[in-house]
Amino acid sequence: MKILFIGGTGTISTAISKQLIEMKEDLYILNRGSRNTVLGSEGVTYLTCDINDEPTVNKLLEDKDFDVVADFIAFEPSAIERDYRLFKGKTKQYIFISSASAYKKPLSDYRITEGVTLSNPYWQYSRDKIACEEALLKLYREENFPITIIRPSHTYSDQSIPLGVHGDNGSWQVAKRMLEGKKVIIHGDGTSLWTMTSNKDFAKAFIGLLGNIHAIGESVQITSDESLTWNQIYQSIADALNVELKPYYVSSDFLDAVGPYDFKGGLIGDKANTVVFDNSKLKKLVPEFNATIRFDQGIKECINNILNHPELQKEDLEFDLWCDKVIEALENAKKNI
Repeated sequence: MKILFIGGTGTISTAISKQLIEMKEDLYILNRGSRNTVLGSEGVTYLTCDINDEPTVNKLLEDKDFDVVADFIAFEPSAIERDYRLFKGKTKQYIFISSASAYKKPLSDYRITEGVTLSNPYWQYSRDKIACEEALLKLYREENFPITIIRPSHTYSDQSIPLGVHGDNGSWQVAKRMLEGKKVIIHGDGTSLWTMTSNKDFAKAFIGLLGNIHAIGESVQITSDESLTWNQIYQSIADALNVELKPYYVSSDFLDAVGPYDFKGGLIGDKANTVVFDNSKLKKLVPEFNATIRFDQGIKECINNILNHPELQKEDLEFDLWCDKVIEALENAKKNI
C-alpha cells in the first residue's frame, strides 16, 4: 500500500510507522521534520513542510495519490476542512485520530462501545475532537469522502511513564518522588478502573484497518482489553522502579480546585471515570488482533528505557513542591478538624 502519514512521529504514530517500515510498505511522512530521526532514513519518504502551508503541500502532492492518508495532528474542524481540500480524490481512505475522551461524561455506563454518545462538557480538547468527527461524517454522507475514525484511549510508549496526576513537564517527577521515598498523589481512592494500551499493540490494530474496506465510514476504538485500578497502575510503576509505593489519595475535584494544572479536562473529563472498553467491533474488523502486552510488562520496558536515557528524565520542581504543599495542607486540615 501507498500510505501517507501527517505527523508520523508521535507516541502512537511512531510505533505504527516503525512497523510499516519493517513490513516494507510504501510509507510517506509529511511533517516539519523536527523528529524524523526517530525513524531513520530507510524505508520512508519524507515530505518536509507545514501541513498548514497548503500551496506547498499541493505542490509536493501534485503527482501523488495514496491508498491511505492518516492525520495524527488534526485537532480542530479547520484541519478537517483543510485535509478535505488537499486529499479529495487523492486517497481511498482518510483516517482521523479522535479520542476516547470524547465519550459522554459523566458516563451512564462504564462499558464503552463506539455507540456511546459523544459529549464532554469538561474538556475543550474532547469537544474539538467531537466537532472534527461531525465534520467528517457530513463529508462522508454528502461527498462520499472515504473516512475512518479511530478513537485511542491512554496509549503509552517507552518515552514517558503514563500516569493520572503529573505536572506540565511530564511524568518523570512522579517517578523521582517514588525513588526518593516521597508520597505520590493518586486521584480519588485509586479504585476506579482504567485501561492502558502499549503503542506497539495499538499499531497492530491500526495497521489492520489500513485499506480495510469494512472500516470505511466507521468509528473504531483501539485499546487493550486489560482493566486496571489506578492503585494497580501506580503499584506496577513502583515495582518496575523497585521501590515502595507511598500513595496519597486526593479527590479529583480538590485537585482541580487547587491546582494550577488542567485537571478538570484530564481527570474529571477523562481519567477519574471508571471505563471498560468493549473492542468487539475492532476484532470483527481485524480478527487477528489481540493486545498481548500486559501493563506490568510494558511499564518495565518503559521505565528501563527512561532510566537508561537521562534526556528523558525531565525534572519538574514546581510540580514537586506543589505536591508537598497539597499533602501538607490536607494533613493540617485533618489535625484541625
